[in-house]
Amino acid sequence: MDSLDGKVVLVTGGARRVGAAIARRLHAAGAKVLIHYRDSEADAAKLESELNALRPRSAGKVKAELLAPVAPRALVGAALESFGRLDILVNNASTFFPLDVGAMEASHWEELIGSNLRAPLFISQQAAPELAKNEGAIVNIVDIHAERPLKGYALYSIAKAGLAAMTRALALELAPRVRVNGVAPGAIAWPEDGQFPDAERARILATTPLGRTGSPDDIARAVHFLASAPFVTGQILAVDGGRSIFI
Repeated sequence: MDSLDGKVVLVTGGARRVGAAIARRLHAAGAKVLIHYRDSEADAAKLESELNALRPRSAGKVKAELLAPVAPRALVGAALESFGRLDILVNNASTFFPLDVGAMEASHWEELIGSNLRAPLFISQQAAPELAKNEGAIVNIVDIHAERPLKGYALYSIAKAGLAAMTRALALELAPRVRVNGVAPGAIAWPEDGQFPDAERARILATTPLGRTGSPDDIARAVHFLASAPFVTGQILAVDGGRSIFI
């Protein structure tokens, strides 16, 4: 594993699912990890304790509503207060739900664009000076549907397309001191609220060349690679079992 010894990582939405896998993977590589959460306090506390049991004083947690204007400053400030530096930012937190054209309201725009694009942009902007001091990196969790929209999820697809554009734009703006890349997951962890019934899940797997879902650790491995690859920037790596070449 490429060592991240001495590095400090902030993972938004890091308490559960893919975010927790990223936190564990980067911590195992030697990094100190700050776990951001909004509602999953018990999960964040459990993960913080787990990581600190492996290596004392190597993990912390911070609660924040990412749509709040104060969130970027609060998150970066918490990293500096907890560990004295910030080397890697992983913009993982996301909101995902379907919405028909004709039913979109301003509140939906604020929630989907806000969590998937606006928050990552302003957190990245806040973090950039500290990341630049340390020749750090940003990794954004994008989506294969940034390139190929998912029917019924137009506003979500628009938000993730914006995040993909932001990834490339910030790679240009923040070079050469900060590298900015993205990971575009395919079918990794199904939503827990039943958005994809069994028939739709079967259809998705039928259009995935590898014929199965991936695991959160597949995403974490890609994040680890991009966080530690010194000559890679402005790239979005699809981790989707090949689905993006099929759909």
